Amino acid sequence: MPGKDKPRSGTVDLIAKRPIPARLRSRLKRSLGKLMAELGYPGHAVTVVLTDDPEIRALKLEHWGEDTPTDVLSFPTFEPGDPFVPPHLGDIVISLDTAKHQAEEHGHTLETEALILAAHSLWHLLGHDHTTEAEWAHFHHVQALIQTL
Repeated sequence: MPGKDKPRSGTVDLIAKRPIPARLRSRLKRSLGKLMAELGYPGHAVTVVLTDDPEIRALKLEHWGEDTPTDVLSFPTFEPGDPFVPPHLGDIVISLDTAKHQAEEHGHTLETEALILAAHSLWHLLGHDHTTEAEWAHFHHVQALIQTL
């Protein structure tokens, strides 16, 4: 549309299935939206669900056949290589229980861990995997980048 500004960040819909600090909500939405723009997806959206270990465990069992909790799951809305990338890239589900334990292990805050997990999951939504060292390097890059936004 002529004269209309391009979006400067992606849209992040956040669903908290348990109480979370207000700062976590605002920082996650802002930083993940900016990361989407940095990666070339400023007009796109994701949904982030913040939940607990029992719910993420059930999702992992249902979709991957593994009966164990995890830190983050990615549910993309398109297949990599599709010529059309839909406006909604997919869903990111983060277990705040596991994120809290990992934050303590790594010596940083829950907020930082949630940002790292969101960036990691977004990179999966965009069709990337981490089966080689080179692929892991890209994951580490986006995980570090989100912390600066």
